[in-house]
Amino acid sequence: MKIGIIGAGNIGGTLTRRLISLGHKVCVANSRGPETLKDFAKETRAKVVTVKEAVRGVDLVVVAIPEARVTELPKNLFAGVPEKVVVVDTGNYYPRERDGRIEDIEAGLTESRWVQRQLGRPVIKAFNNIYARDLMSAGRPPGTPHRIALPVAGDDRAAKEEVMRLVEALGFDAIDAGGLDESWRQQPGTPVYGTNLDAAGVKRALADASPQRPAAFSASGEESHAHPA
Repeated sequence: MKIGIIGAGNIGGTLTRRLISLGHKVCVANSRGPETLKDFAKETRAKVVTVKEAVRGVDLVVVAIPEARVTELPKNLFAGVPEKVVVVDTGNYYPRERDGRIEDIEAGLTESRWVQRQLGRPVIKAFNNIYARDLMSAGRPPGTPHRIALPVAGDDRAAKEEVMRLVEALGFDAIDAGGLDESWRQQPGTPVYGTNLDAAGVKRALADASPQRPAAFSASGEESHAHPA
């Protein structure tokens, strides 16, 4: 598979390394330009490109940048890109630590629904609830006891299934977490976030999630709805 990754930080960089190790052809871009990724390219054998180039001629695109930086991506980034190209959002909203206040999310829009609106392109939510170090080294063969499971949410069934197959290939059980408007169940502060649960545990955690955004992950410091009413 040909995969474009926007963002070479913790998750983007880790996915680049892992996917190349599985034999995928990966091109990677960041906001500062290809010249800043020369050492990364030597280490990983990834092709470094511009952001606009990262979404063209590929089968799947991963957006792995800070939430607030999504608005800085080129306008009409996906213009002319075939609809069959799957877009994965790995992001999380951290208003206090990094992103500042994003009004629509504070008002109840799920984080990935907000990203989808900015991109003008359907997205699949995945890889947002696992730490990069575990994504790098904690994958295990199918059937391994206590194999870590990862939730995958999205509205397009075929696209979601493609991402779930990728999750499985990386060594994790993929759990269908519902549509994008249900993706609040895997946002920061929920029972599945950063907990490395197995398949049964992830299903329980998703079911037990509260629709209230924890105060620690709200710009206002007060609990707010984590999904539209």
